[in-house]
Amino acid sequence: MTAPASAPREIRCQPFTDQRAGTAGLRKKVAAFRQPHYLECFIQSVFDTLKLEPGATLVLGGDGRFFNREAIAVIISMAEANGMGRLIIGRDGLLSTPAASHLIRLRQAAGGIILTASHNPGGPDGDFGIKFNMANGGQAPEQFTDAVYARSQVIDRYRMATLEAVDLGHTGTVMRSALTVEVIDPIADYVQLMQQLFDFELMRGALEQGTQIHFDAMNAVTGPYAKRIFCDLLGAPQSSVSRATPLEDFGGIHPDPNPAEAPHLVELANSDAAPDLIAASDGDGDRNMILGRGMLVSPGDSLAIMLANLHTVPGYAAGVPGVARSMPTSRAVDRVATELGIPCYETPTGWRFFSNLLQAGKIGLCGEESFGTSSAHTGEKDGLWAVLYWLNMMARLQQPVETIVRQHWARFGRCFFQRRDYFIADTAQANALMDELGAKLITLTGRTFGKLVVTEADVFTYHDPVDGSVSGNQGIRIFYANGGRSVIRLSGTGTAGATLRVYLDRQVDDPAQYGQTPDQLLHELGEAAAEIARIAAHTGLTAPTATI
Repeated sequence: MTAPASAPREIRCQPFTDQRAGTAGLRKKVAAFRQPHYLECFIQSVFDTLKLEPGATLVLGGDGRFFNREAIAVIISMAEANGMGRLIIGRDGLLSTPAASHLIRLRQAAGGIILTASHNPGGPDGDFGIKFNMANGGQAPEQFTDAVYARSQVIDRYRMATLEAVDLGHTGTVMRSALTVEVIDPIADYVQLMQQLFDFELMRGALEQGTQIHFDAMNAVTGPYAKRIFCDLLGAPQSSVSRATPLEDFGGIHPDPNPAEAPHLVELANSDAAPDLIAASDGDGDRNMILGRGMLVSPGDSLAIMLANLHTVPGYAAGVPGVARSMPTSRAVDRVATELGIPCYETPTGWRFFSNLLQAGKIGLCGEESFGTSSAHTGEKDGLWAVLYWLNMMARLQQPVETIVRQHWARFGRCFFQRRDYFIADTAQANALMDELGAKLITLTGRTFGKLVVTEADVFTYHDPVDGSVSGNQGIRIFYANGGRSVIRLSGTGTAGATLRVYLDRQVDDPAQYGQTPDQLLHELGEAAAEIARIAAHTGLTAPTATI
């Protein structure tokens, strides 16, 4: 049945100066998006930049955070007014980021609008975000986001239709004037993809024989996906998935799967009641944390171990053409790639750089230090996929997490890694620190800090092998004579102040040292980085605000 709509209206507006998207879309406080015309101006800037053919199909959904439904209603009206032909929307407005990416490709859509601020807090006083994914399912490239920003600086009107509200609570197809709105099960297509990649029979058998798992959905979007996969299909007890109902404010927690935001999972891993596999995902389902009994697996180790064990997972047994890691991520995967004889690409932070490599067929596996890992199966990082990869690997090897990790270290050595975050309320202070550090890089080589001698220091510049683009100023790298490395950069995912991130890693080949903690092994690197960057002098901070 077709519901009539009034003629599209052109509504006058003034540009907003702050609509430049970061590494994963436009993220602001909810209050910013609720300003009159703010959301509409940004969406119209996206539509104007896309210049889609009339009747185009778009995917739309989000992580269910506060303002998700209201934003979807606005976008539906604007899509009709701008000549879109079909919107595919997840039931209740929900779509995990990897599921949305897969759906874009599966339905050959022109792209997708994903409403999420990822791991950032939600609720009326929390964060909201919008990002656009291209027809390949991957994040929009920098050229596109730059063009959207340029358009947002001159926009003076947006188009809006008055439509009858769409019931997002039930699947089905309805017509709204010339626009078809298809509300789908947000889980089904994603589950089918997972069944093509992993051995569900093998994993179900392992669970029946006593393997225990615990997945924490953090009151976010992956809860229903995890229930369908782990409980309904693999037979795990319902209690294996905790905090499984998506909440608009994520239950007041910070939905970021890392030791700082999920210390209870570290405590569980170190307890007598620890299950064999403990895992978590974030707000929109694209991050993961993996733990076993007595062990937290660092993201860099996780990527390296996945690459070293491709043969254990059906969807990857034939191998991959290459692998990629973000520059700040530990260099653990580099050694595995060398042994396999495949290229290892080092990219800037931001999943869009992986998207280019995946689309071009240059890599089949990739990961970043901020608990994101994925493969060519989708254009985004994928938290549940990573958990299934580990469960499949454990079932095939018939080994627990700790054994798999320690055998990997015995073969490739251990690359210790740690990230130290310094939250700086005054962004000007953070920028001054980075400016001063960049200016003195040429003076660092050969200097000694504590017991460490600097052998090289530079500003990372990336030359994309796919499209030839050059991305400069992607972080500062400092290398030391003992094989250690520190990376210093400002995060691009926050909505207030600035977070200075200091990444430390060092390859160790002495088994006697494998039992040390990152705090012990990387202490000197951290002290040297803080001294070189003069963090205390610029910010007054004498210790990190978070260590991950």
